[in-house]
Amino acid sequence: MKKTLLTLALVATTAAAMAQGTIQFNNLNSAGGVRAPMYGINTNNPADSRTGNTAAGLPSGSQIYPASALLSGSDWSAQLFAAPGSGQAEGSLVSAQSPATVFRTGTAAGYLAITTATLGNNVPKDAPVATIQLRIWNNLGGTINSWAQAEPLWLAGSIAAGKSLLFNVNAIGGDIAGPPLLVGLQSFNVAFVPEPSSFALAGMGLASLLIFRRRK
Repeated sequence: MKKTLLTLALVATTAAAMAQGTIQFNNLNSAGGVRAPMYGINTNNPADSRTGNTAAGLPSGSQIYPASALLSGSDWSAQLFAAPGSGQAEGSLVSAQSPATVFRTGTAAGYLAITTATLGNNVPKDAPVATIQLRIWNNLGGTINSWAQAEPLWLAGSIAAGKSLLFNVNAIGGDIAGPPLLVGLQSFNVAFVPEPSSFALAGMGLASLLIFRRRK
């Protein structure tokens, strides 16, 4: 009997220690001050990467996304990453436990399919604050199901992807409070990483400019 009670106590303690916080995985809640649609590739410059809300965003910003359609449908996956505490380094963020979500269509294009995300086991229930980042990638018809799979392809120039700026969210959901809004999230667009040859050409151009200035 004592062994059974001890086992149950250990299981309960382990479960409590591993309980993760929650957050509303939703980039459209005008009443809560969040309106940050996500944009596709700039068709005039596929390597053009921008971030920041437009004048129609909440909060309002001054960014523009030329030749970039709103992301729409199931071809684009989105995942939250988080770390406990404010202002944490990007490298310390861990993927949410919940599966990646996709985007709505039609008049709701640019906005995520609404869900409640359970954060990774590094962010406990009712954490006072967490550092959050949203990452988006082309899932190639549902075959790229995680950022771990997507990032190498993105860096190799094979798919388009993007990341939000890091932002802090207070009062993570748990036993005390419900899942908070993504207050602080700003719009951004997905883009291709420039090919290595592009970097080389840019470097050569800069070097030539410096030499020219020195000669003058």
